[in-house]
Amino acid sequence: MNSDKRFIPVAAPALVGNERAYVLDCMDSSWISSNGIYIEKFESAFADFCQVKHALSCCNGTVALHLALLALGIGPEDEVIVPTLTYVATANAVTYCGAKPVFIDSEPLTWNLDPELIESLITSRTKAIMVVHLYGHPANMQPILKIARKYNLFVVEDAAEAHGAMYNDRKVGSMGDVSAFSFYGNKIVTTGEGGMVTTNSDELAAKIRQTKGQGMDPDRRYWFTMVGYNYRMTNIEAAIGLAQLEKVAWHIQRRREVARLYQKHLNGVKGVNLQPEMPWASNAYWMTSLVLDDHAQISRDVLREGLAEAGIETRSFFYPIHTLPMYASSVSSRPTFPVAESLSRRGLNLPSSALLSEGEIAFISNQIALLVS
Repeated sequence: MNSDKRFIPVAAPALVGNERAYVLDCMDSSWISSNGIYIEKFESAFADFCQVKHALSCCNGTVALHLALLALGIGPEDEVIVPTLTYVATANAVTYCGAKPVFIDSEPLTWNLDPELIESLITSRTKAIMVVHLYGHPANMQPILKIARKYNLFVVEDAAEAHGAMYNDRKVGSMGDVSAFSFYGNKIVTTGEGGMVTTNSDELAAKIRQTKGQGMDPDRRYWFTMVGYNYRMTNIEAAIGLAQLEKVAWHIQRRREVARLYQKHLNGVKGVNLQPEMPWASNAYWMTSLVLDDHAQISRDVLREGLAEAGIETRSFFYPIHTLPMYASSVSSRPTFPVAESLSRRGLNLPSSALLSEGEIAFISNQIALLVS
């Protein structure tokens, strides 16, 4: 790529609030590690934001999933139903516990797991359903929760990509038994690295808090009653997160505005289908994403190459996890996942930062229209 060309990244953090001031306050006070006032403030504010009783910070989103599963007692011989179209961390966290991820296909509208397929996958070993709100759009929670109640299964929400998304009048992260968020640098709310576990259960919250702090007894310092993990967030990370959360309405509004502008500028372009928004949902649009259909004159990969030549960074959809080497052998009798495989092959994440201008979005959309027609 020529150095004089513009470059539009697929993601970039929007640090538009008190991030710098709070980080400097941590440094001035010397509270830079895993203790400090910002951790408690961030956890309290995030619990309020998600409309839950408890929010427990940790060092990243994968750890949040691991902590959630450990608190539920997921272990060897257990099975957890996991969408195959998601980031690999969703399945990895199940594997960390010694349990088996059982993969489920997507439904074509929201790209999330298909609730109609869940009951066919339940066995005597099934302990939980892991729900992923993919790219910011909520999964259809009502039928999932109904099935979970019927079979006495836990529901874990992987809300890493969906801060502030709504299912009817409920925030994602408030409907499952326990939920996990990521604050990686490209997320809607970021702490650089970091994660959060949310729950309404006092018992689960107590287990998670002890587990993430090496298993130390909360009432007896340096007395350890279990094998725990050092999974804590730092005060500096929490300071950044609190500053982000103070402007979370702006962050979400800007992500939705970016998606609306793509819809405006790509309207009528044949072959391009943006992620729909169901009537019961408010999509947080972590990524504005498209899927090419049969009217597109080029493949997804050729489109990516053409956009890269124009200085536009994009990202392919996740590979379905059942196709990855370490999980392919665990899929018995080769079940098919036609929707997930099709979406993965044809899907593309577009630049989605809250800092994008309409001019940049118009430029990206124009390049897409030229390439697919």
